[in-house]
Amino acid sequence: MPNQNLINLRERITEIDEQLLTLLSKRSDIATEVAKTKLALHKPIRDEIREAELLSALIEKSNALGLDQNYIARVFRLIIEDSVQKQQKWMNQELSSTDSSASRVAFLGPKGSYSHLAARAFGHSHFDKTIECSCHRFDDIFEMVETGHAEYAVVPIENTSSGAINEVYDLLQSTSLSIVGEKIMPIEHCFMGIKPINLDEITTVYSHPQPFQQCSQFLSKYPHWKIVYCESTAAAMEMVYNEQNSSHVAIGSEAGGQIYGLNLIEKVPTNQGQNMTRFVVLHRKPKTIPLHIPTKSTFLMATGQHAGALVEALIILKNHNIVMSKLESRPMKGNPWEEMFYIDVQANLISEEFQEAITHLKSETRFFKVLGSYPVDGILF
Repeated sequence: MPNQNLINLRERITEIDEQLLTLLSKRSDIATEVAKTKLALHKPIRDEIREAELLSALIEKSNALGLDQNYIARVFRLIIEDSVQKQQKWMNQELSSTDSSASRVAFLGPKGSYSHLAARAFGHSHFDKTIECSCHRFDDIFEMVETGHAEYAVVPIENTSSGAINEVYDLLQSTSLSIVGEKIMPIEHCFMGIKPINLDEITTVYSHPQPFQQCSQFLSKYPHWKIVYCESTAAAMEMVYNEQNSSHVAIGSEAGGQIYGLNLIEKVPTNQGQNMTRFVVLHRKPKTIPLHIPTKSTFLMATGQHAGALVEALIILKNHNIVMSKLESRPMKGNPWEEMFYIDVQANLISEEFQEAITHLKSETRFFKVLGSYPVDGILF
């Protein structure tokens, strides 16, 4: 009799599990309808205020039902993340004329690097299957796409703490590739090790130079730590795993550390608090974005050498009601003491206003090149 009771209880649990699956499937279908509505209303996919309100309400209801808050929060964060990815994937396929079944995506560093995580996010939101192409150097990434060995590249271009990624900006001067997307990712640096330990037990820290730079204020509190530079955060984590020395840790992402079987020791504070990296997606052909989609465009220009030349060019944008969101300068290749300006604007390449501004800018500058138009982060990635 007790055995029969156990069987009955298990059957009831199985029945409830199947009901949960059916409800999750229905929720997924509604998520697609939400994406269609957001596209029609020109709204971004991600609504963090709505997500926070939803989680707060669900946690409050879980208390009344005697459920653990952390358990409910983890479950529904996964459900929300899946919903966001499904909406992004639908919108990407709706706006893209390319095959969405599979694609090769090139990125910097081995698996587990921040670039790898960004490339994986891009692949998941665009394609049914992604072939990940790891590269050792930025110019290798550009070459892979330029020569057709990969369809897309995902590269970091700027960080809120350490600034512009100069090597990427320099490569954009000469490449034939176009920017077709962007992704702004929060960067959470963590100490990852083979087992949890206290900070005072650490003797050696491995990482890429940028995390060391971004976390320098916190690291200065431990001057006795040995700092070892690696070509990527992933290479640092792989080294820690291979050494199997509990006093050696790597600074990298928690998700990347899990790939190498490492444990989270503690999150590492950055100098500027919130640490974000902007990645851009590169492709051999430019994308045409419908006018009703919020769009950003990036272009290069070299102005004349006379006083006020840059101001004159920027006034052209102002006169055409085009908002500039980024201005970066880099030395021109082969022209000492001359600058190439990289400019992001809130405009669509096919809009009449921007086309008129481009015509005017070309007549006032010595060099002008559009790198691409692409939906702002949250709309298409």
